[in-house]
Amino acid sequence: MVQENSMASRSPAEVDLSQIFDVLVVGGGNAALCAAMTARETGAKVLVLESAPKDFRGGNSRHTRNLRYLHNSETEFLTGPYHEDEFWEDLWQVTGDKTNEQLARFTVRESKDLGKWMEAHGCKFQPPLRGTLHLSRTNAFFLGGGRALMNAYYQTAHQLGVEIAYESEVGDLNIRDGKFLSAVVEACGRSDEVRAKAVVIASGGFQGNIAWLREYWGEAADNFIIRGTPYNKGRMLRALLDNGAKPVGNPRQCHAVAIDARAPKFDGGIVTRLDCVPFGIVVNKHAERFYDEGEDFWPKRYAIWGRLVAQQSDQIAYAIIDAKAIDKFMPSVFPPIKAESIPELAIALDLDQTVLEETVAAFNNAVQPGIFDPSTLDNCMTEGLEPPKSHWAIPLDTPPFYGYPLRPGITFTYLGVSVNQQAKVIMKDDQPAPNIFAAGEIMAGNILGKGYLAGLGMTIGTVFGRIAGREAALYAKN
Repeated sequence: MVQENSMASRSPAEVDLSQIFDVLVVGGGNAALCAAMTARETGAKVLVLESAPKDFRGGNSRHTRNLRYLHNSETEFLTGPYHEDEFWEDLWQVTGDKTNEQLARFTVRESKDLGKWMEAHGCKFQPPLRGTLHLSRTNAFFLGGGRALMNAYYQTAHQLGVEIAYESEVGDLNIRDGKFLSAVVEACGRSDEVRAKAVVIASGGFQGNIAWLREYWGEAADNFIIRGTPYNKGRMLRALLDNGAKPVGNPRQCHAVAIDARAPKFDGGIVTRLDCVPFGIVVNKHAERFYDEGEDFWPKRYAIWGRLVAQQSDQIAYAIIDAKAIDKFMPSVFPPIKAESIPELAIALDLDQTVLEETVAAFNNAVQPGIFDPSTLDNCMTEGLEPPKSHWAIPLDTPPFYGYPLRPGITFTYLGVSVNQQAKVIMKDDQPAPNIFAAGEIMAGNILGKGYLAGLGMTIGTVFGRIAGREAALYAKN
């Protein structure tokens, strides 16, 4: 263990940026801190540049709450084993052929027993959660959530002697012939050049850059809500691509969930997410259903609903449930809109009363007898209805009725840079850059071509953060 360095975590004005660091880490979330801690433990002199103020450090990671990883037995925090074949099958099911299978399988294997490493670096887990999330066996939940995890990681990084400068945004990268030379840092009202032997880019996607989103989504992007940090503008992604990094991922693909339309434009976090979709129906502004609300377990489908809502007129939709379902999911921070009848609810939601009544009636008439069981893919389904509802279909017939307005909530974008198993950035000539590494959301598109699996973003960030930190430190030493 490297001895504590009391000079760590100073303001940018106090950090001597004229020195040459072994490893420069750009970013301040989970992947960045995993890289920084690992590089420091490997013996490197490490500087972390976090563009956010200290109170908002941690990127999207501070809004997370769990991580999925490979483990062969039940633990204090997990109710049973999660083997490689099952993990891979779950990942393949949500991504289909839109994944780099070699890297994806590698990520699964490298995630084995990550919980032990995390605990050794300050993470505390809580007892397993039960209920409709279906994650008690596969995912470990952080005690205190993502903010507590990031605070613990920062404390450990400080103790290890990692230097950290907040409100320090990297505006550009100096790269020559595929090799990193220095970074241009904007802090304290001035621009500085920071030199390092190797760099780890862990600065997230471009979801905080509405103008860039608009390039792919058009005016619809103006109706998107950004669930996480507003500091992920994609400047490092743009810099890498402009310097010849090989892109990966569809720019229109992203981790996008259906969140409460009343959420703030940025930084609403997990409390704005709505998990009621499997227990009712979802209609668009025309009061018509548009997708199967019970297609599969919610952790395998919640991250497609943002895109589904984004494809509707005015990027708005409404989740509707009745009294039977109100206690079966984690509610949004905003209270539902309540009414004693479907016509009354239509008025409250500004929907066409007649059409909504017809939609609900058609759904109720199509529901087949079955045994309702949120813990399984039950036999409560519709028949003769398009789109169908494959599971958990029960009539909306018990007042009061409740409605939640939905908007697309973008967590992170999948367009990124290609990497290899050493976390080295691949250039357009298909050769790895010798000293440029990437981890986290900026390279997640290698594995997540589409779809999402609950907790996988933290898995990718932790796996590749550790690898990037180790490999960057080894390069610097050699």
